[in-house]
Amino acid sequence: MLGSAEIKEFQSSGKLLVPEFFTSSETLAMQLEVERWMEEGLFRDVSTNPSVQNLQCIPLHPKSPLFRALGNSSKVVDVVEALIGAPVVKILDQSFYKPAKSGMATNWHTDNAYFQVSDPLVGLAMWIAIHDTTQKNGCLRVVPNAYDTSFPHQRDPASDHHIRTEIDESRALHCELDAGGVVFFCFGTPHATGDNQSESARAGVGIHYVNTAKIDGPNADRWRDLELKSQLSRSSADDQFDSLVKRATSKHKV
Repeated sequence: MLGSAEIKEFQSSGKLLVPEFFTSSETLAMQLEVERWMEEGLFRDVSTNPSVQNLQCIPLHPKSPLFRALGNSSKVVDVVEALIGAPVVKILDQSFYKPAKSGMATNWHTDNAYFQVSDPLVGLAMWIAIHDTTQKNGCLRVVPNAYDTSFPHQRDPASDHHIRTEIDESRALHCELDAGGVVFFCFGTPHATGDNQSESARAGVGIHYVNTAKIDGPNADRWRDLELKSQLSRSSADDQFDSLVKRATSKHKV
């Protein structure tokens, strides 16, 4: 569980880095799951440039019992509620995979340009480093203390459906993390990733949550309706997540 200083940091700056959030076994299970998605062709290239790739898999929960359980587990939801208040509901999960040498950047944007809530602190993304992330392989970048600024967005010609904005990159924080580390950032925090210029592929997973007692905007009713639909209870999610991690890693040395 987070301490008061960490909660205060998130609420004042719009971001929080938590290294080693997941154990080595949990991290290995996630890496094996991403490998499975690649082998089964579940990623789609959203780049408009044929010389590079920005591979996206969305949504994850219908394809992955592991990530469905993870997203509803006490380990995650308790922290999310500490940061944005309760009750929360998961509204989106996705992964981006950057192949070695040809993995393309995701340009600057805010989630609130998509979600359009009046208070950007009532929603957050949990970004998971599936592999070690560095500046060379295009780690996540965020701009702290900017979540209450409105940034104009336009269509991103580098992507077949994304939007982008312009940012003073001198203010950006490079979120270099070992695999299993996490970045939490609120809907108003500008963020981006860089090109993968390294010799190894790397992936990240983003899971988005909102506080359903405080949300407004065009998606509010649909998000609240998610609470009425079948979702895993925390105890059930905890049991499933632990079981799936053990099953996935049983043949691998951790």
